[in-house]
Amino acid sequence: MIAGFTHLFSSPVGYGAAYYSYKWAEVLDADAFTRFRQSGVFSREVGMQFRENILAKGNSQDPAELYRSFMGRDPDLKALLVRSGLAEFQSVP
Repeated sequence: MIAGFTHLFSSPVGYGAAYYSYKWAEVLDADAFTRFRQSGVFSREVGMQFRENILAKGNSQDPAELYRSFMGRDPDLKALLVRSGLAEFQSVP
């Protein structure tokens, strides 16, 4: 049987859009984790802020606004590059 990839490329935009959203979720994950890493992975304060600003809000507000309320800024793409070993970590003041 010849390997086929039609399930991936059957739609001109489907796979690309799904892959982009997956990678964007990775950016948000890597960046949000930097807050935990800076304050201590088991920081109760940061955990509660994550719970209050992200988890408890659910889909009640724009996700970008929820993220900004937790992080205090827009997402930083460099966090994923650092986690992937493509950039060096530099602490943010």
